Amino acid sequence: MRILSFIILIILLLLPKRQTDSPHGAGFTVSCNKCHSTEEWKFDKAVYSFDHNTTKMPLKGQHSEVNCRQCHPTLVFSEAKTACIDCHTDMHQQTTGSDCSRCHTLDSWLVNNTNEIHQTGRFPLLGAHKTADCFQCHQSESHLRFDVLGVECIDCHREDYMATTTPNHIEAGLSEDCVSCHPVNSFQWTGGGFNHNFFPLVQGHATPKCIDCHTSGNYTDASPVCNSCHQQDYLGTTNPNHTASNFPTSCQECHTLNPGWKPASFDHSSFPLTQGHSTPGCIDCHTNGNYTSTPTDCYACHQDDYSATTNPNHLASGFPTSCQECHTTNPGWKPASFDHSRFPLTLGHAAPACADCHTNGNYTNTPTDCYACHQTDYSGSTNPGHLALGFSTSCTLCHTTNPDWKPASYTQHDSQSFPIYSGRHNGTWDACTDCHTDVSDYGQFSCLNCHEHNKTDMDNKHSGENGYSYNSAECLRCHPSGNAD
Repeated sequence: MRILSFIILIILLLLPKRQTDSPHGAGFTVSCNKCHSTEEWKFDKAVYSFDHNTTKMPLKGQHSEVNCRQCHPTLVFSEAKTACIDCHTDMHQQTTGSDCSRCHTLDSWLVNNTNEIHQTGRFPLLGAHKTADCFQCHQSESHLRFDVLGVECIDCHREDYMATTTPNHIEAGLSEDCVSCHPVNSFQWTGGGFNHNFFPLVQGHATPKCIDCHTSGNYTDASPVCNSCHQQDYLGTTNPNHTASNFPTSCQECHTLNPGWKPASFDHSSFPLTQGHSTPGCIDCHTNGNYTSTPTDCYACHQDDYSATTNPNHLASGFPTSCQECHTTNPGWKPASFDHSRFPLTLGHAAPACADCHTNGNYTNTPTDCYACHQTDYSGSTNPGHLALGFSTSCTLCHTTNPDWKPASYTQHDSQSFPIYSGRHNGTWDACTDCHTDVSDYGQFSCLNCHEHNKTDMDNKHSGENGYSYNSAECLRCHPSGNAD
């Protein structure tokens, strides 16, 4: 008996110690006092301190208000699910997917940001689509199914396409791509405007109705060529007559899109219409009604002006008919400006009128030699007397073109006889007669008029000088440069 009792004791000692079984399942390590008190095993809200945010399912929004057993029907907490669909019935019947958080929040089942949600999808809500009720597009008996719809306009608006008569989309063969004419960000089908950039509807083309241009009802074969619509305008125009003048039918060469085709502006760069040619009407120049062979030569239009001109007489003077050599396009041909570079009209030659020099009325044989025009000036000069002294008729040897021929400068005096424009005599005289006292003979000169010396003193000073004589000729012989030494 003692042996039996000992064996039983040994067995009891060897058996593992049994702990109290946990109703929350094996491996549950949260301390009991997070939810229970020592008074009883029931859940005690007064001592509850478990942080549910440390789990896979933080309690936020409406989840913080529900009873634990609504999510934990058993006491084994590890069996609780975290997906919305595990606890909530899918009212949309899988038409929106299983991720409820795409539309719903933990605060409420109500959805108040439908537009924002749609922006991330295949069909952003713009224009009238932004204010439409969901069931207008997502039609179902419960209004809770949101089956995937087509995103092309025609998928929903085919009846609109079929029923439209202005224009008739079917007969016109218009594209079913509605956005090519109707903007999706508009609140109505009209007024948004067809993208007519390939043929801008501006100014005269800003027509209120499509059928104003698309008269055949077919909107795909309208030609963008002006004449295709405006042939009658072309044929009926008389000022100028487009048909008779054989004008091109490319209307845009002259006309803009302004209503009434006005103002018309032909590219007249081949013959610029400036100044005197700024004519108000085409027929002022195109008098024969033919606009394609009008000459551009001045004389062709201005022959009467050429023949009638008397100051100077163009016809009698044999003037060239190339008018532009003298005239510009200023009204009245004035001022006229002949290229007189072969005989510059400067200083004394800057005459106010052509007839001042061209006195015989002939403008082609007028000499350029000074003496030919100034013979009277040459003959009448007395200081010095050019004619009596036999001066050269090459006036330019002494004179410039300054008015009255002054100042005159006989520069050859220094090189040919005696320096008066250089050396000690430069600037010491005023007139030729200061030295040439005999105006009838400039071959004679006097040094003694200015250099009055006592003959006795000069004789003594020049004593021993070979050939010395007290007269001007001897002064020049010994002092050819005018220096005293």
